[in-house]
Amino acid sequence: MPSKRAPSEAVSRALVLASRALSREVDALSFGGDVSVVYNPLAYARETHELYLELACAPVHALFLGMNPGPFGMAQTGVPFGEIAAVREYLRIDGVVKQPRETHPKRPIEGFACTRSEVSGRRFWGLMQEEFPIARAFFRRAFVWNWCPLAFVTATGANLTPDKLSAKERAPLDCACDDALRRVCEIVQPKIIIGVGAFASKAARRALGDGVEITTLLHPSPASPAANRGWNAIARKQLQGIL
Repeated sequence: MPSKRAPSEAVSRALVLASRALSREVDALSFGGDVSVVYNPLAYARETHELYLELACAPVHALFLGMNPGPFGMAQTGVPFGEIAAVREYLRIDGVVKQPRETHPKRPIEGFACTRSEVSGRRFWGLMQEEFPIARAFFRRAFVWNWCPLAFVTATGANLTPDKLSAKERAPLDCACDDALRRVCEIVQPKIIIGVGAFASKAARRALGDGVEITTLLHPSPASPAANRGWNAIARKQLQGIL
């Protein structure tokens, strides 16, 4: 007998509560060192982020776990791996993105007016669209969540990933993001966690222990030489038998 699937409305409402709680918690954290500006799209892109959460179902087979927002993806749209064309054309999400309290001149938040393409998001959602031409079909099977909702920008405008933060700054961030991941898993009930990149898989293992299967998908970032040698084919092979 197929598993009973919770109504999307109830699932999305629970995810909204988890997302807002995480947003408040990470907003209270302080970052120094190389961090000049911190973007929290769960706050300033709440409208479109919560439209994304409305797509969620439960239970799902897989939860794809990313690291944190990319500067031209989720930082602009509020959607994980949120390359603008993919968000508009595949996920059918559009809306108003407000301005953060503080911005970096080299990393403006332009929302859906941003003309830069997030390569990771284009690759990720492009593959999912090939496999699931209708987005709803993908979300009946899987969900995507970023472990950390914050994007960190250095004084020069460079993107700083969470693994580059000091141990002192990482400790409370790990606690908040791990707790949120556990809550998201309680809501969408995945059978398997697919870490998009080794960092995400390690975070999932720390947060969830051995109670759920965890595997790793090559990150689609253009900074990865392996991904640039044909991420689509590699990803298909890694996901064979999973999706």
